[in-house]
Amino acid sequence: MARGRKDIKSADKVKSTFALNMSLRQKARRQAAEGRSSDSPSDFTSIAPRGPLQVVNRVVGVLVQNGDGGLVIPDKAFRETDLGVIRIDRKDLNGAPFKMTVVCEVLNPDNTERDFRGKIVEVLGDMGNNDARMLAVLRQFGLSSSFPDEVLNEVKDLPVDPEPSLIEEKIRNGRKDLRDILTITIDGEDAKDLDDAISVKELDNGNYKLYVHIADVSDYVKENTLLDGEAMLRGTSVYLADRVIPMLPPKLSNGLCSLNPEKDRLAMTCEIYIDSDGKTYDGDVYESVIRSDRRMSYNECYRILTEPDDRDDEEYGPILPMLYTMRRLAEILKRMRDGKGAINFEFPETDVILDDDGKPVKIMKHPITFANGIIEQFMICANEFIAEKFSLMKYPFVYRVHDDPDPIKLARFSRVARSFGATGKLGGNVTPMDVVLFMDKVNDDTAKPMLDQVLLRSMAKACYSSVNSGHFGLASDFYCHFTSPIRRYPDLYIHRIIKSYLHGEDRKKHFAGLVESVANHSSEMERNSTDAERASKAIKICEYMSDRLGEHYDGYITSIIAPGVFVMLDNTAEGFIPFRSMNDHYLYDERMYRAVGARGGLKLTIGMKVRVVVARVDMEACKIDFTFEEGFERKNSSTNASGKGPGRRKIKRNRKGRR
Repeated sequence: MARGRKDIKSADKVKSTFALNMSLRQKARRQAAEGRSSDSPSDFTSIAPRGPLQVVNRVVGVLVQNGDGGLVIPDKAFRETDLGVIRIDRKDLNGAPFKMTVVCEVLNPDNTERDFRGKIVEVLGDMGNNDARMLAVLRQFGLSSSFPDEVLNEVKDLPVDPEPSLIEEKIRNGRKDLRDILTITIDGEDAKDLDDAISVKELDNGNYKLYVHIADVSDYVKENTLLDGEAMLRGTSVYLADRVIPMLPPKLSNGLCSLNPEKDRLAMTCEIYIDSDGKTYDGDVYESVIRSDRRMSYNECYRILTEPDDRDDEEYGPILPMLYTMRRLAEILKRMRDGKGAINFEFPETDVILDDDGKPVKIMKHPITFANGIIEQFMICANEFIAEKFSLMKYPFVYRVHDDPDPIKLARFSRVARSFGATGKLGGNVTPMDVVLFMDKVNDDTAKPMLDQVLLRSMAKACYSSVNSGHFGLASDFYCHFTSPIRRYPDLYIHRIIKSYLHGEDRKKHFAGLVESVANHSSEMERNSTDAERASKAIKICEYMSDRLGEHYDGYITSIIAPGVFVMLDNTAEGFIPFRSMNDHYLYDERMYRAVGARGGLKLTIGMKVRVVVARVDMEACKIDFTFEEGFERKNSSTNASGKGPGRRKIKRNRKGRR
């Protein structure tokens, strides 16, 4: 039975289920907002639902024998509910073997004596098995890789490719035929859901015409269908370390909707005119039919643009001139955005390379080149154009917003940044350009990625909203997500709004009543997706590092908290070094994100290069512990010959009342 939702019989049922689960979430948030203490029964008598499935009162844990029954010891991810062990009567074991990871339903969640009883509803397997670990992540975050039979039945009769007769009919009814325009897609090598394609022309006057073609998913995913209800519940595709949980069935996401090469596809085209300064001065959005001439990868484009080969002319033909034009336009757009104060965060992402059995064989920093930036600039351009157009028309819409930084957190960040060479302070009505100019004065390049993280923590998280309040990080007054409708529901939803407008339908009142709930739910599912992706990668990183106990690595300090420091290795694995494991006694300075050794005077700061040893890997908690390499503290301390370093003298002054 697909996902246990066989009882869904209609779109109304999907909507009512969505509404019920949303109300459960709101209740959980209200309880949290009321600040109930950890002794309050309400903290552990209602296990808040999470993710698209939003299953209430279920935990994942290990089943162990207890007499003729069993006990479920909840996984650490579920222990925040403060349930403790859950007793399972013999009749509720349902044949589950002991020492296995299971899903347990709590039968008496309102029990105030903490005597919880449950029943086993699913056996995930031995946690040493890759599938069992990933299934635990799926259950924890309410994800499912399968679709309900009723949803699959709605798409089973769709073709692999649009019928030629349908294409011709669409064109007769007003779609623009752009199949003769040179068009390419550029994605990662492993991508299967190709949302966007690009065409670029340099005009005689030195300006540019940019076509951003986006898969017209809304032509197949209709409102009030089970398929749409399922996409809404999921909110987004989720990219785990070893699998993809798509928002739409693969028949659509990898096939009919994907802008595969040499295939006619329905698209929504954003046609934008851009001057030589990177400013948009005209444009339009419309339904189209396209045919991608070639699928290209970021690495392929990077190689062509940096190491051209004599055989490229024969291999790529007219694509080559367009690639160079794309690069010039992207550079113009980036200069324009930098001039506005767009903040370019530098965060390393992790790639986990797995063998056929799901075992990690390599972890590495995800390679990013300017070829990625070319597509990014074009997508931002299209998203801004669409958002501005519909905001000025005061049309109900779903925007992507990023609020101004928190003043107190920003002041704290500026104190830290000044210790790395930044001058001045950030306060008042700070603008994105204020932040950029301030960061430009940092003279320690190794600290910039870590300072970016501190800066990001001072800012609100970007989210979806029915109210356009701008995007601080991009220095944009108008922004939305229009370019990925295969994998993001907000994009799909605003395509529906755009098409309604293009067709002259009077549905503003209809959409006005829905955009806020779509925005809120999409934001929540995005956060859930991000957490699930991090959890899955953490499992694989820990699995990889568990085979490397005792090995030595170079790394740098990413964060400092009262108990110790976090260190990221060059391969992006991050671990913790507790102060108690160090040779010196360190005093933590919370205001400056640093710690100073009382005897040796060694200053531990974010961005500092360190040499560490892998000391311990906790597979259950997905945590890695490092220690400093022997002699590292002594070698790098600032103690002078008398044994009195600056750290020691500072401690003495602190004892006189300046602490």
